[in-house]
Amino acid sequence: MRRAPLEKAVAIPGRDGGPALDGIYLGEADMEAGALIAPPHPLYGGSMDNPVVSEVSFAASRAGLATLRFDWRGIGGSAGTPSGEAEDADADYGAALDHLAETVEGPLVACGYSFGAAAALRAASATPRVRRLVLIAPPPALCDPQALAGFAGSLLAVAGARDAIAPARGVEAIVSRAPKGECVVIPDADHFFASGLAAVGRAVAEFLG
Repeated sequence: MRRAPLEKAVAIPGRDGGPALDGIYLGEADMEAGALIAPPHPLYGGSMDNPVVSEVSFAASRAGLATLRFDWRGIGGSAGTPSGEAEDADADYGAALDHLAETVEGPLVACGYSFGAAAALRAASATPRVRRLVLIAPPPALCDPQALAGFAGSLLAVAGARDAIAPARGVEAIVSRAPKGECVVIPDADHFFASGLAAVGRAVAEFLG
């Protein structure tokens, strides 16, 4: 019988002298591949305790990956001042990705929800070890077209059919720009996935499995 992975709190050193971040690692010491999951916008309550972030983490774990989710600077136990700037989000995501890359030796999956999806996309396009990308409700206006076109790995986007922030039609349009992209639309779900959360987990687990 496979042993259940262990969940533990971790401290993530900041990149280039940036603030240290708190995170939760789910996995075992001998796992080769890992997934990093970023929360939604820090100025609107986004944290690693968000139900969607947790669901993606558990789905990746079921698919056999170690997972790391984290809090943006100034949120939860992370040091620093909360920020909605893309530059700060990229530094935080990069620091967490560096930490995961030192923990597992194999390929990485970049994941993010809403604001965090845009940070995951930018990181994936600049990091060769990231082979797969999972974007949950990515606001099309925040998604860099060049980053989408430049990502050579496989991409999954999940959208809610009733999402007014990241409309499904807009998400499908941005996914079409990726060389290897697919989009799953969850019926009756809005941006927060109060309905359809389990479907998000199934889509992610199937993609990663």
